[in-house]
Amino acid sequence: MAQQTPLSRVEPLWREWMERWPTPAALAAAPPGEAVRHWGRLGYPRRALRLHAAAVAMVRDHGGEVPDTEAGLRALPGVGAYTAAAVAAFAFGLRTTVVDTNVRRVLVRALDGEAQAAPSLTAYERDLAESAVPSGRAASAVWNVAVMELGALVCTARMPRCEACPIADRCAWLAAGRPAYDGPPRRGQGYEGTDRQVRGRILALLREATKPLSRSEFDGCAPESGTVDRCLDGLVADGLVEPLARSRFRLPA
Repeated sequence: MAQQTPLSRVEPLWREWMERWPTPAALAAAPPGEAVRHWGRLGYPRRALRLHAAAVAMVRDHGGEVPDTEAGLRALPGVGAYTAAAVAAFAFGLRTTVVDTNVRRVLVRALDGEAQAAPSLTAYERDLAESAVPSGRAASAVWNVAVMELGALVCTARMPRCEACPIADRCAWLAAGRPAYDGPPRRGQGYEGTDRQVRGRILALLREATKPLSRSEFDGCAPESGTVDRCLDGLVADGLVEPLARSRFRLPA
């Protein structure tokens, strides 16, 4: 839930989820459409389907428990390298390397003297992160969360608070006079007027509906009917919407 979404938005929905589905078995027993419904407006709703599928896999393959190895976690639907490493480190205290945007920024600044990491994770940055993790299991778990928090709260992208940084005396970027970023342009991801916004509007209507909706009830989701049809087709293909007879639609049962 917290990936690419501020925790202030995540917390209330996370608490609701944990009350409704406190175990993988509880979530697996619910229809996948209920996972989408209670995902609310967090965005990237395919994650709700993947989380439901992961719960089903945990019940089927792991006795209803979350796997306690990176390999077991990676085998779950929707779980990639970052998520597997984060759960392995923070839930089970395993020695691994957790690499997110904040971690990458801290390490290239502190160790390489660069203002920003590359637009996407490179093999070099992965190797750099792995070389920095302490060898001890307990120390590595603390290290991973500490570097992540340092990037989120102090070594931020736009206004780093170097005066409050606990490693300021050993930061290569600060020692070099904080040189400006001179790499490829970094463009933010737009939202207004995109298909992603229209898809969100369609799902919002279905979450609030108590019965299947007809195609015409989505007309207000975008100015052009073609955009609505394209987004609706995409939601069906992604498994987020289930088509019924007579051009009616609902969340997956």
